[in-house]
Amino acid sequence: MVPEAAAAGATRTGVKRIAVIGGGPGGLYAAALLKRLDPDREITVWERNAPEDTFGFGVVLSDETLGGIEHADPVVYRALRDAFVRWDDIDIVHRGVTQASGGHGFAALGRRRLLRILRERCQSLGVHLRFRTEAPPAAELAATHDLVIAADGVHSLTRAAHADTFGPRLTTHRCRYIWLAADFALDAFRFETAETAYGVMQLHGYPYSADASTVIVEMREEVWRAAGFDSCTVEHSTLRCAKIFTEALGGRTLRSNNSSWLTFRTVVNAHWSHGNTVLIGDAAHTAHFSIGSGTKLAVEDALALAACIEEQPDLPQALSAYEAERRPVVESTQRAAAASLRWFEELGTYVDQPPRQFAFNLLTRSRRVTHDNLRLRDASFTAAVEEEFGCAPGVPPMFTPLRLRGLELRNRVVVSPMDMYSAADGVPGDFHLVHLGARALGGAGLVMTEMVCVSAEGRITPGCTGLYTPEQAAAWTRITDFVHAGAPGTAIGVQLGHSGRKGSTRLMWEGIDQPLDHGNWPLAAASPIPYADGVNQVPHALDRAGLDTVREQFVSAARRADRCGFDLLELHCAHGYLLSGFLSPLTNHRTDEYGGPLRNRLRFPLEVFDAVRAVWPDDRPMTVRISATDWAEGGTTAEDAVETARAFVAHGADAIDVSTGQVVPDERPEYGRSYQTPYADRIRNTLCVPVIAVGAISSWDDVNSLLLAGRADLCALARPHLYDPHWTLHAAAEQGYGGPGAPWPLPYRAGSRTPPTGRTDAPKPRLTLG
Repeated sequence: MVPEAAAAGATRTGVKRIAVIGGGPGGLYAAALLKRLDPDREITVWERNAPEDTFGFGVVLSDETLGGIEHADPVVYRALRDAFVRWDDIDIVHRGVTQASGGHGFAALGRRRLLRILRERCQSLGVHLRFRTEAPPAAELAATHDLVIAADGVHSLTRAAHADTFGPRLTTHRCRYIWLAADFALDAFRFETAETAYGVMQLHGYPYSADASTVIVEMREEVWRAAGFDSCTVEHSTLRCAKIFTEALGGRTLRSNNSSWLTFRTVVNAHWSHGNTVLIGDAAHTAHFSIGSGTKLAVEDALALAACIEEQPDLPQALSAYEAERRPVVESTQRAAAASLRWFEELGTYVDQPPRQFAFNLLTRSRRVTHDNLRLRDASFTAAVEEEFGCAPGVPPMFTPLRLRGLELRNRVVVSPMDMYSAADGVPGDFHLVHLGARALGGAGLVMTEMVCVSAEGRITPGCTGLYTPEQAAAWTRITDFVHAGAPGTAIGVQLGHSGRKGSTRLMWEGIDQPLDHGNWPLAAASPIPYADGVNQVPHALDRAGLDTVREQFVSAARRADRCGFDLLELHCAHGYLLSGFLSPLTNHRTDEYGGPLRNRLRFPLEVFDAVRAVWPDDRPMTVRISATDWAEGGTTAEDAVETARAFVAHGADAIDVSTGQVVPDERPEYGRSYQTPYADRIRNTLCVPVIAVGAISSWDDVNSLLLAGRADLCALARPHLYDPHWTLHAAAEQGYGGPGAPWPLPYRAGSRTPPTGRTDAPKPRLTLG
């Protein structure tokens, strides 16, 4: 928001002469705000196109953005308000069935109308507008102006000219799309799929005036080519799109406007300013159109930039403050947009979902709309989705049971495996009893051990637990007995693994992945490649005898796990440990039958799986944890992960526990809320197999959303269970649920209600005398 006092005061930063490159919404609004704040400023906007030339048709703005505009410039706000078309509903049409969801709240107007409002505001304030005029290079303008605002779009010449400073990273995605328009107003935001002979296509449409709607048609690149759109003229493409989506359009035609088939490009910059030149809008960042944030972000950039220029004592501090304020907001939006973009890229994997689940999945694709949020917006729609999922009345999705072989889990919450590094000679002690026992008492359906090592040389650290001696087995039996007796109905699973090249390291808090100062043991791996070159020791590549020995170590540990009373066994084939090291092409450079193509890299992990499955009781489930991507160039891909999961399922895996990364030290994960869940989602909906989703799932709302959308069958949480051992019981209490999916232990039942707190409100006046 632009400070009220600044509008009447002097310019603190001394910015008097301003050049704006680009006459789109961001550039025009920035010019209007800065001129309004200081009428003595000389501001010029360069736009190479004519005033009425524009790309696209309608623009969607949020109430939050409109609120900022209202406070900063009531004149612009009133003009926008009078032009807006508003609606609440989203219609999702799939296989001829329409699912309607209300309560969403949209406001849109024509892009030409928006630009006209902003142009008129600039002209009324005395901003110089130079249309049909190419702007001089930013470096040239920077020499003669106090500030240069580069609002020159996704193909920004300014960004390209100073790429060494801005550090742009441009990512091109997998779908083609075209902006079109229809000369009638849709009565809702409409998503529609068309399953054609060439593949799945989708329509995004929304009204932007009383008699017009934006229509975007999108499809995967290979579908676009197979359909022959790569050789069609725009006119022919427009006619074909109207025919494909004739029901959505009521048989009406579509029209184009400087339209062409495009591939979306995500723009990220390491820095947003260079000297006195600053990027805003699409020049600085882009977010996929499916969440409707392009113009919104540009306008909000303009608001923040103007405010920071007025608030800060000089321009460098103003530009720094602008970036510091906007970057977290933009990155959050880009994460949501990336999730939405990927959802539409993978649309073909969802088309067989039940209609309501498909609609719920689409609505929650960006993770900004969640189960709880959608229940507030449209309770009846959400209730119908819950009923279709199998929720009994009043039962949240996370508290529905799930059966894997002979094991029925009372709810969908898993305490994720977490290394505690607190064992002595591989023996779990009192710490492990309390740690796992507390989380079992806390209500989760399944509590997993940390990675339990199958041999002394297969430990990660001296503090890792094992299952290769009678003493270790006795200690684990003590723990499983407690869980079964103290928390009836809670299942406990064991995760078996071997450290491979990541072994013989210090405890996590003493230096993660750093070798021991003394007492190191030799390491074995698929190939003689150290985890960190020059830091960790070089492992020896397992030969035939070594492979047989390791396989038998897993078998022996599985037999002990059976006798210990574990309910489920998970084979650890993730995170760069031994079996994972065979799967990743970055760590497996073998030239024998265990190296090369994925089918060969799978050979040894599958041999181990088969040998363990053969001795593990048939009525007890067995899962496999994989790293679905290495987050590194040349590593495991999402496609590899699907094929890896397919192979394990074919060999008898009951569920795939889908994690990512930790395979190589130079990985670059895309961290964010639920950031690993799309990989579980893809495996589940491609193969129709149960999956366990992990990765920054932090709220019960996230769990319910993932389950209802059909992206996961179980959700594994780690850090939330460290923060709160009773996370599941508290999630039940917060949702008003007290059924069999989350029973409180009898000694704890008095704590099943939120403790009362002192009053924080003062008594209201009973009588006011004038």
